[in-house]
Amino acid sequence: MTRWIALLRGVNVNGITIRSADLAATVRALGHADVRTVLASGNVVFTAAGDASVVKRGVEQALRERFDYDAWVVLLRHDDLAGIVAGFPFPSGPDRHDYVLFASEDAALDDLLADLTLDDAVERVARGAGVVYWSCPKGSSTDTTFAKRAGAARFRRTTTTRNANTLRKLL
Repeated sequence: MTRWIALLRGVNVNGITIRSADLAATVRALGHADVRTVLASGNVVFTAAGDASVVKRGVEQALRERFDYDAWVVLLRHDDLAGIVAGFPFPSGPDRHDYVLFASEDAALDDLLADLTLDDAVERVARGAGVVYWSCPKGSSTDTTFAKRAGAARFRRTTTTRNANTLRKLL
């Protein structure tokens, strides 16, 4: 049995509403154990047998059937998330927001970072294993250069972003 974290993309925004209790019930109905949701932004922690691709496909299919939307998740091992959080490379501060962008395909991260020119005085970005670390000033998480690139339609199916504080709650 493996402890997993599923990060859902695009829930509780743009008219796709999934209550945490319904999300947990859907994951439990797959036979997964120790299910808990964190916040109302599509974060679920659970224990399941099977390899990542089988577990991921099962969760996505169950979400499609139950909530009638084109669901996809980034699935990672709980232990891997601990390493990702511990590896955040930038100093935190009260005037900054720290994020981790997850991708279901490394090619999406390559595309996201290709030819990207940033002002380090405003935001910082660094590649990690299967993620991109990002730090920006509070209040600017939708209008920086990286924010605009990451929000582009071509990344919607392959990436999802979480605040570092949310990630700590998943641990």
